[in-house]
Amino acid sequence: MGQLTKIRPPQAEVAAAPVVLPLGQILPGDCVEAIRSLPDASVDLVFADPPYNLQLGGDLNRPDGSHVDAVTDEWDRFDSFAAYDQFTREWLTEARRVLKPDGSLWVIGSYHNIYRVGAILQDLGFWILNDIVWRKANPMPNFRGTRFTNAHETLLWASQGEKAKYHFNYRAMKTLNDELQMRSDWMFPICSGQERLKEGRHKAHPTQKPEALLYRVLLATTERGDVVLDPFFGTGTTGAVAKRLGRQWIGCEREDFYREIALKRIEKQLPLDESALRTMQSRKDAPRVAFGALVEAGFLAPGAELFDRKRRWTARVRVDGSIECGKEVGSIHGVGKVLQDAPSCNGWTFWHVEQDGQAKPIDALRQLYLLSVED
Repeated sequence: MGQLTKIRPPQAEVAAAPVVLPLGQILPGDCVEAIRSLPDASVDLVFADPPYNLQLGGDLNRPDGSHVDAVTDEWDRFDSFAAYDQFTREWLTEARRVLKPDGSLWVIGSYHNIYRVGAILQDLGFWILNDIVWRKANPMPNFRGTRFTNAHETLLWASQGEKAKYHFNYRAMKTLNDELQMRSDWMFPICSGQERLKEGRHKAHPTQKPEALLYRVLLATTERGDVVLDPFFGTGTTGAVAKRLGRQWIGCEREDFYREIALKRIEKQLPLDESALRTMQSRKDAPRVAFGALVEAGFLAPGAELFDRKRRWTARVRVDGSIECGKEVGSIHGVGKVLQDAPSCNGWTFWHVEQDGQAKPIDALRQLYLLSVED
């Protein structure tokens, strides 16, 4: 699966041996040591989902007495806040070293750790660009009834410094959100259903992140061919989405069990074709549910064909939620409007998709998406 790529050295070192990156590979062992094996300024993006240091005391049970499958693994335990801070400082230092000058870093966490990570991140010279709130559409309740339901996690997005350049695909994000600026509160359901990897009847990993979340992160802040490093690879969500979007990836994971699951998962992932990977922007008012949300969540795959009820026109779905019909490219509403030479178009009812041998309006997919969010 893995491949090696050569990075052009600085001009002053042209005579030196070419730098080699372990693309498409999961580096075993401690993540700090694994990152140290990578050359300086060789990675375009770091996405990190580090241990949260949850400090759970004892087992957690539901009111009916059944056990809650929570994070109780050894890799999430630290002797003290000082030990956790030292670990955080070490991996962030190495992440900063391997990032290119215009590269950026994402780190996700909960209230247990994100404030400590954020402070250390700033101490090391990173510049926070956004804090993104991932609102969980279906959070786990507070079974003991002693606190508010913890219904979100926080992502910090940071550049190498206050004046450092970084990549942000603003146009793709606006198109993905049906022509409204993408906000810093994102709603996705927690990983469940067929996407949730299991071994027997148990979750393969307690904190598996939804692919839709990584889809948005990578589409927003990387370009095709960019190298994405995940120091806490787990079951390979970052690698699977990177492959799907035409990005290169490197993972670090010390647990043999997770590495095996991740490699099998990524092997099955199919990359998108050339035309579906192109992104753009158009103008149209946004409905309550963005068409791009269906693409992110996997209800409609990039490259899928849409057609009007009378099958006069056929369009292809692209990776950012735009569609392409001949020379016309834009939102589901904008393209439908142009094709009909009409003052407006409701793309949800105009465009249809083939399902089980029947033509169904894509609004039916929107309703299924809403049901999944409400579950």
